[in-house]
Amino acid sequence: MIASLLPAPAVTAERFHDVPEPLGLFPEEERVVAGAVAARRREFASVRACAREALGTLGLPPVPLLPGTKGAPRWPDGVVGSMTHCQGYRAAAVALREDFASIGCDAEPNAPLPSPGLLEAVSLPRERAVLRELAARRPAVAWDRLLFSAKESVYKTWFPLTGRSLDFDEAVITPDPSAGTFRAELLVPGPVVNGVRITAFDGRWRVGNGLVVTAIALRPPEGTGSGRVPGPRTDAARPHDWRT
Repeated sequence: MIASLLPAPAVTAERFHDVPEPLGLFPEEERVVAGAVAARRREFASVRACAREALGTLGLPPVPLLPGTKGAPRWPDGVVGSMTHCQGYRAAAVALREDFASIGCDAEPNAPLPSPGLLEAVSLPRERAVLRELAARRPAVAWDRLLFSAKESVYKTWFPLTGRSLDFDEAVITPDPSAGTFRAELLVPGPVVNGVRITAFDGRWRVGNGLVVTAIALRPPEGTGSGRVPGPRTDAARPHDWRT
């Protein structure tokens, strides 16, 4: 599914089942999940199997893929990427930094968000108004979950460029139901890439196999100067799940 959402030369890999035992983790990775339950260990190993498969397609050797700041995956030098997992699905997308500035992807069940109050916590009033219209037109799509997934992809694209948190109310998502795309308008100053201030991310989405999958591939803009990407700030962690 994810391959249809990202342009070449980004590379993807996906699994609908976990890797069998033994898990094939590097010793450094084993230590990360040493105390985890079996399901978490399989999830952790399976999404890394996807990532190493994708890296291999780029011609790169298998390496440990460890959680970094706030749990974000640490990729080899010169590589950008993203990993995602939900029940019944694991996927990874990678690319060379010279081709893409950042990549973000997320997968969720194509089912409503698990609690009524969660939508209000992750969305803006204008987004909820759009979701109501979309639900009336295409009820087979869990639009609230698609919005949540798109915001996760936005965060995974944003964080490697800034080292900063991004709250759910700091980007507004507008899905296009016909094109299978979405636009994420940033409501706070965006990252500077090649001297260009990024004000929005454009992504794609797909529904199938009981899943909602979203992805963003940000190409480096044509530079206009020597801009500096802002460094990390010490704010509180937001409720995104970087458990990759």
